[in-house]
Amino acid sequence: MPRPQGTIAPILTPFENDGRIARDLWISHAKWVLGQGAHLLSPFGTTGEALSLSLDERMQALEWLVASGISPGRMTPGTGVTALPETVELSKHAVGLGCAAVMVLPSFFYTAAGDDGQARYYSELIERVANPALKMILYHIPQNSGVPVSPALTARLSAAFPETVVAYKDSAGDWNNTAAVIAAAPDVAVFPSSEAQLTKGLASGAAGCISATVNLNAAAIRALYDATIAGQDVTEADAAIRAFRKVIQDAGLIPAMKAVLAVRSGDKRWLNLRAPHENATLESGKALLTALGPAADHIGRGHA
Repeated sequence: MPRPQGTIAPILTPFENDGRIARDLWISHAKWVLGQGAHLLSPFGTTGEALSLSLDERMQALEWLVASGISPGRMTPGTGVTALPETVELSKHAVGLGCAAVMVLPSFFYTAAGDDGQARYYSELIERVANPALKMILYHIPQNSGVPVSPALTARLSAAFPETVVAYKDSAGDWNNTAAVIAAAPDVAVFPSSEAQLTKGLASGAAGCISATVNLNAAAIRALYDATIAGQDVTEADAAIRAFRKVIQDAGLIPAMKAVLAVRSGDKRWLNLRAPHENATLESGKALLTALGPAADHIGRGHA
């Protein structure tokens, strides 16, 4: 799969009451999201509280998904951390399992490094992984990381590593940046901020969406993607998925989705978030389900 495309879920990470990853919920949620129609899973994105997890936890949890029968070819795990050796370790592990791609943050904290410093970071990562099977999604989320992955840097890396740097996840929410990346790096599959920009993105040459709310609304988002590709009138469907997204986003994506799952699954472990986040509450989950109305009827059917 040289260029990822479609609807991709950065899946939530469920925790036991003692803070360990809840293996059974992790696997069942991943399978449910795929069963709802998501093309791919992206474990250990921002939505998965990735930067609150250790390297060992990430690698073990990825192995759990593979052991459960989920094809690694349907996974694009996040592997980016600040320290290059650790990003190399996570990326090698994912590629070794057969994952379709890895999604990599720039090296953050040293915000003055600029494009030259980030180009060095990504280049050395690719050289150290030293595996032609490596496919990389550049991850731009400057409101969290403090460091952009600019259109110019994307074009530079695409030109230097055309078989490796295959995609770009734009979580900034700035369409102008998304459009600039599409123009600057035409061989890179670009994913705009969320399904709220899915139809606009597809019309402009984007590849789909990597979005938190695919965790809850995968079927509707996949249907919108398919209908848009087929050239159908998607006005109503587009409005519906935008409305669903807004309810969840306004409540705080991670705790809101976990609260909804806790109510619908009946499993209170879904309320657990890892510090520094506060835990979710059943009350918020009930309020969100009321706000979502019939659009949330599918949540909990066949779920953990």
